[in-house]
Amino acid sequence: MPRLSEDAAVDIARIVGGLKDDRVDDEFVVRVETHLPRLHDLFRRLYGEHPHAYESLRDLLALAERSWATRSIELKTLDRLREATPTWFESQRMLGGVCYVDRYGGSLAGIRAQIPYFRELGLTYLHLMPLFESPEGNSDGGYAVSSYRSVDPALGTMEELADLAAELRVAGISLVVDFIFNHTSNEHEWAQKAVAGVPEYEDFYLIFPDRTMPDAYERTTREIFPDDHAGSFVQLPDGRWVWATFYHFQWDLNYANPAVFQAMAGEMLFLANQGIEILRMDAVAFIWKRLGTACESLPEAHLLLQAFNAVLRMAAPSLLFKSEAIVHPDEVAEYISPGECQLSYNPLQMALTWDALATRDGRLLQQALERRHALPGGTSWVNYVRSHDDIGWTFADEDAAELGIDGYLHRRFLNDFYVGRVEGTFARGVPFQENPKTGDARVTGTTASLAGIEAGDAGGEDRVILAHAIAMSTGGIPLLYLGDEVAQLNDYSYAENPAEAGDSRWVHRARRPAAYDDRTDVSTVAGRVFRRFDELIVVRGSTPEFAGNELWPFDAHLDSVVAYVRPGRHGVHVLVLANVGDHPVPVDALTLSGFDPMAEDLVAGGLVDLTEGLTLGAHGFVWLRVTQRTG
Repeated sequence: MPRLSEDAAVDIARIVGGLKDDRVDDEFVVRVETHLPRLHDLFRRLYGEHPHAYESLRDLLALAERSWATRSIELKTLDRLREATPTWFESQRMLGGVCYVDRYGGSLAGIRAQIPYFRELGLTYLHLMPLFESPEGNSDGGYAVSSYRSVDPALGTMEELADLAAELRVAGISLVVDFIFNHTSNEHEWAQKAVAGVPEYEDFYLIFPDRTMPDAYERTTREIFPDDHAGSFVQLPDGRWVWATFYHFQWDLNYANPAVFQAMAGEMLFLANQGIEILRMDAVAFIWKRLGTACESLPEAHLLLQAFNAVLRMAAPSLLFKSEAIVHPDEVAEYISPGECQLSYNPLQMALTWDALATRDGRLLQQALERRHALPGGTSWVNYVRSHDDIGWTFADEDAAELGIDGYLHRRFLNDFYVGRVEGTFARGVPFQENPKTGDARVTGTTASLAGIEAGDAGGEDRVILAHAIAMSTGGIPLLYLGDEVAQLNDYSYAENPAEAGDSRWVHRARRPAAYDDRTDVSTVAGRVFRRFDELIVVRGSTPEFAGNELWPFDAHLDSVVAYVRPGRHGVHVLVLANVGDHPVPVDALTLSGFDPMAEDLVAGGLVDLTEGLTLGAHGFVWLRVTQRTG
């Protein structure tokens, strides 16, 4: 904790004293006394020069107190439980699922009806994609929020969302929603008031009268959605310019204004009191702007996240943040800490899993596991094979260069491979946001279509399972895009919908497929894939070595084999060997000689004699419980 200046100590004593005078809940006062010094210091660093910084901090604490006072007994009980077991999310029984409400269940009521299936599958974490009010037509899949306190009427109501959260909690499933806090839609009340010149909201967004400042900023910022608009700004009907990093209808908030921080903290606390347990913090890298920089991953972005955390620790301490930062791998790691984002997507592992399948070479993925997998205590990766979003090739060029790989050319190859432009490819992906000026592009598609099932490739089913076996065994929380467990294919009908046709990501956001009806029939692709998924989930849940994130790299001396050890107790570990190649490969006995001769095959069952070495089939893998030799 930072040492307090005399002025800071006076400020804090005044605020805490005011709470005590009001006979506020003692439990809340204790939390304020614990976390306010940190919040005060963060506010000083963010807003020390702002004339209303102290008043904003005082009002923020009053807001937090009101939120705590209205928090339900059930949620306060959850707060105490999670404080007593802060690493609850590191269990090997954790399994996430993600879906769109309308596409998977039709409505919140339809999602509620799927709870028995979620329990059958073994979910402990359910991420519902953006479900708040947003503009009609194209709303970037709901990522243009018009109100954080109203559910899209087509999906249900906020009361239904709170009821769903409560029922999921009883079923042992934590509810996760997106918190889009870098920007709002242009229809949000704040945006409308800002444009209208309402004094309280004029400084909520970055709006300039002419191109002078936009031109200055755009000398160092990059285009994110070039198909939508050039640069970082869009013009308003009255001729002014507003910052819009993403789509033209998504206006970036101005966090240099402490009133914006206070307003968004209020929205977080509101959602926490509806029973939301994890907020997926969208676009964290973009939330602070500074002239002369790329306006990505600036130090203030981290301070903001830490400050939001401090507020939540006072009034909703069980709520966690999950970082969504699709940036350089070094920058991704910077957002992960107990006081910032306790959870984080692992975009590097996701991208390099697909890289390995395309190249039949696991060296880039192996390298990433060796040097970029470790995390601070009290945090966790969220490992996924694909998401609602596109696949961007986020590996570090300097890492690739060590293996003799030109990063730019390799990205071009991967894009071409996964959209069917390479002869012999098994993939059936679709390009997203190709930029003819830079050659940059990303890839969209369901797991089954990208892995070869749509193309009828003989290795398609094995690739689907292999990719998920890696995600389930490297540590953290595995996240399954619902539908992948029954080999859902691309849905090209999005091109016929004017609201979706311009965004190829809708190709892999298909509705809940009829293939679920075949999940018990192993004569079907859906049945075979589902059975193998189910086996992996059951084995993972009964394997304590898979808890947490700790991983030891293991050299299998084969370019096509990704290998690592998940450490256990008393020298008993789980060795994972995964062959990303199209042909069987032998792992020789010498390579395995550091373990006792007999190993337990956790997936296939039975014992394996390592003194004979072993052979991994094409796209095959093993989870072996081994005992480390001593002496």
